Amino acid sequence: MLPPQIAELYPFSHNFFETESGRIHYVDTGTGDRGNVVLLHGNPSWSFLWRDLIKELSARGFRCIAPDHIGMGLSDKPQKFFHLADRIAHVEALLAHLGIEKFSLCVHDWGGAIGSGVATRSPEKIEKLVITNTAAFRSLNIPKRIAICKIPVFGPFIVRAFNAFAWPATFMSVRKKLSSAVKAGFLFPYRTFRSRTAVANFVRDIPLSPKHPTYATLSEIENALPRLSEKPMLIAWGGLDFCFDDTFFNGWKQRFPNAETLYTSEAGHYLLEDAGEKLVPAITDFLSR
Repeated sequence: MLPPQIAELYPFSHNFFETESGRIHYVDTGTGDRGNVVLLHGNPSWSFLWRDLIKELSARGFRCIAPDHIGMGLSDKPQKFFHLADRIAHVEALLAHLGIEKFSLCVHDWGGAIGSGVATRSPEKIEKLVITNTAAFRSLNIPKRIAICKIPVFGPFIVRAFNAFAWPATFMSVRKKLSSAVKAGFLFPYRTFRSRTAVANFVRDIPLSPKHPTYATLSEIENALPRLSEKPMLIAWGGLDFCFDDTFFNGWKQRFPNAETLYTSEAGHYLLEDAGEKLVPAITDFLSR
């Protein structure tokens, strides 16, 4: 399924869960003796983003579950628009299918809103939270390069026809140049016009107005975040992120003043690529305590 150079970096068994919306591909590895960890990626990445953290956590006895959102990664690529509420329901369905009742949660990018939706609806299931360069609250702070991709008709066309989101992310989201194999890994699921539909739709689903269908969902999640205030939380942040800049980092700190923080000034949006040697051990230590 994967080219050898990518499979070497991502050496996990492929699991699939059938939903009415399409098949979800997910990693499920590790004994679970130390607990369960659910890892949710954003746009335009996939579970490949978490590969090094999964390897370390599973070696330490954690069971790691990392799905690819429908339309992303190795999951099915239906040509349907899924909103944030749909994404939350997909994750909930997968966890119910797997019988996961207690888990820690690691989130990045859109995974923050999706994971926070799951967590605030069932806070009793959450053990710990790791927040990395993401948001789960409303903001009008959107970079021009992403706003361009939201322009009706034009934006989705350039994202799908020219890969003008996943491809730029391989150099805009990092400060260290990705190896050819890692770059190929990030881009592998998005090789055709049709396979980039969800990438474009995730951008379209960013709610900047109360009229947007996802605005109410995000508002509900934001208002419910205090339900997680007693949970141990680590906010690990790349300080050179062009998208989720320090205003989002501060937004998390204001909402969760007791959270541990790990600010990495030399890392960009894909912070595990830029500073994985620092962050993977730190996240593993936090979850292991």
